[in-house]
Amino acid sequence: MDLRDALANHLPADAIEEHRILSCSNCGAQVDFDPAQHAAQCPFCGSPVVTDTGTQRQIKPAAVLPFKLAEREAHDAMKSWLGRLWFAPNKLKDYARSDGSRLDGLYVPYWSFDSDTRSRYTGERGDAYYETRTVNRNGKMETEQVRKIRWHRVSGRVARHFHDMLIMASQSLPRKYVRALEPWMLGELAPYSPQFLSGFRAEGYTVQLPDGHVLAVERMDEVIRQDVRRDIGGDEQRVHSVDTEHQDERFKHVLLPIWMAAYRYRGKSYRFVVNGQTGKVQGERPWSAWKITGAVIVAIIVAGVIFYITQNR
Repeated sequence: MDLRDALANHLPADAIEEHRILSCSNCGAQVDFDPAQHAAQCPFCGSPVVTDTGTQRQIKPAAVLPFKLAEREAHDAMKSWLGRLWFAPNKLKDYARSDGSRLDGLYVPYWSFDSDTRSRYTGERGDAYYETRTVNRNGKMETEQVRKIRWHRVSGRVARHFHDMLIMASQSLPRKYVRALEPWMLGELAPYSPQFLSGFRAEGYTVQLPDGHVLAVERMDEVIRQDVRRDIGGDEQRVHSVDTEHQDERFKHVLLPIWMAAYRYRGKSYRFVVNGQTGKVQGERPWSAWKITGAVIVAIIVAGVIFYITQNR
């Protein structure tokens, strides 16, 4: 859909739908629930919550990426990932190995943005050259090569078409962990149908479209600055200014699949997320103070033994 129309609230009526939303007072997540359900546990932090009976009007999803991993496959991926965390508490690993531990299948909302960009830039190109100089090292005169940079002012233009720049449209999960689940194979997106949500939960978006657009432009700017540096060339670059024009901006609301587990350890909630398409795992993790202390003691003992042997030799 056209981004400018949406930002001006000129979307057609059939692009909007009403949702009954659960709002978690602990982590702020908003999740769709069955109308017959009146109490539940938040899948994002494990806190017991009571569903909100109100409804919200939101932009309808345009596409959905179906789950490819079953819960057992996602559980095995999480168990393998946790098994590589040396300093994780044993209770956490026992939890992962337990058949009683379960993952929730969730569709997480994203904004996907397209844009044709044209950018003008100014900067400097640095070309390396070397000068020979003589130095005194312990009474001996030696020559060495010293690297220097010759700078030249430059200006130019770059252009790039952005397609499906993804921005997570919720704040219930740390953005750095969800970014680490990328890439998504968006060629497998299917037109949205409520049937895809059968047996799963869908999170409502809490990052509004204008805010998502700001985040998308920031990510596009990062890519454009890389393009500018390549266009400048040379051995080093200084970028002074980049002026970007966006045209034909479009967007869609999409739902992407994750499996998630919320684990509470010493009163704090930790989340683990599995890409429901590729099986990639990311998450928060507690640290075992006993294991860390033990590792430090072992390191001190080994260092002491090495020092003792070296001194005796």
